[in-house]
Amino acid sequence: MTKADKRTDKRKIGDIGENIACEFLKKHGFEIIERNYLRKWGELDIVAKKKGIIHFVEVKSVSRATPVGEQSSLQGRLSGYRAEDNMHLWKLRRFGRTIQTYMLHKKLDLGFQLDLITVQLDMTTRVARVELIENIVI
Repeated sequence: MTKADKRTDKRKIGDIGENIACEFLKKHGFEIIERNYLRKWGELDIVAKKKGIIHFVEVKSVSRATPVGEQSSLQGRLSGYRAEDNMHLWKLRRFGRTIQTYMLHKKLDLGFQLDLITVQLDMTTRVARVELIENIVI
């Protein structure tokens, strides 16, 4: 007997997006160090390393089903909403605190930056579009 999946649809989409983001990062030379580092004041989706720099990667995923009669391009189906619109000032402040905690907890003395990966999912065609936005200022 299999256990029922109690995740919300939003969490399922988020998990898919994070998995896709990890594969994207690996393909582009990043080493995944940790996923879902959680403290009560914040979470880091992905911690990765490339060329001696720690990358704290926030993943924002959005999904859409293909509406009947709409144009066939992925961009056309997802227009009107950008995943990066979810990066608010208060979230950036929380990232800052969580990043400081991580660096102290792991005793790391390396350069670091905050990056954002947006994953746009088309659930009908099972196509994803990934974009990396690097070095966001906190």
